[in-house]
Amino acid sequence: MRRKFVAGNWKMHGSLAANEALLRALLAGLGNGYAAEVCVCAPFPYLAQCASLLAGSRIAWGAQNASQHDHGAYTGEVSAAMLREFGCRHVIVGHSERRALYGEADGLVAEKVSAVLAQSLVPILCVGERLEERESGVAEQVIGHQLDAVLSHCGIGAFAGLVVAYEPVWAIGTGRTATPEQAQAVHAFIRGRIAAHDAAIAQALVIQYGGSVKPGNAAQLFAQPDIDGGLIGGASLVAEDFIEIVRAAA
Repeated sequence: MRRKFVAGNWKMHGSLAANEALLRALLAGLGNGYAAEVCVCAPFPYLAQCASLLAGSRIAWGAQNASQHDHGAYTGEVSAAMLREFGCRHVIVGHSERRALYGEADGLVAEKVSAVLAQSLVPILCVGERLEERESGVAEQVIGHQLDAVLSHCGIGAFAGLVVAYEPVWAIGTGRTATPEQAQAVHAFIRGRIAAHDAAIAQALVIQYGGSVKPGNAAQLFAQPDIDGGLIGGASLVAEDFIEIVRAAA
């Protein structure tokens, strides 16, 4: 049976004081009374703080991006090896905002997946379609191409070591949310795409939903057979909301 996995993506939010209050509230509110795997993905400057406050707890911490390079003259970049030194377990790769705002193409995302896996970290590979792509009926084609880029560069074995997060771009930060049935259909497509290469890896693959998950819709989404948790944006910055979402996953 696949584990449920809930990851918080703080995006470019936080401060030392706000982070400490949030993390202490999560530790107190969750305790050990939850079955899901939980991770918070913080901005780079706050990873040491996360490591300090979360050490010894069941809450893991991770990063929101990584370079495709191990080291070198790449000013402003952060390598997966550096993230590993800060105790990160997960790294978000190919988030829709990275693709849209910073031009990260499918091939580059695949290179980043490879770099993260090489450091024994777990990539959270984000895939998803824009509104115009869904309305044009090419959502599966777009997502299939995003998956195929990683399959081509890394091989099917990579999917035994990563998490996929389906994030319909039209449902992020817009207040719109895919219905549980819409989300399930895409999750089933993703699992089927991987199953065409290896059925066992596909069956074990954790696929999160990442489109405006809230306490009010989390339980319905997570009850779908191919939805294995969530990649949570804004709600991960509100302790009470994130705690309720984690409990819904359990």
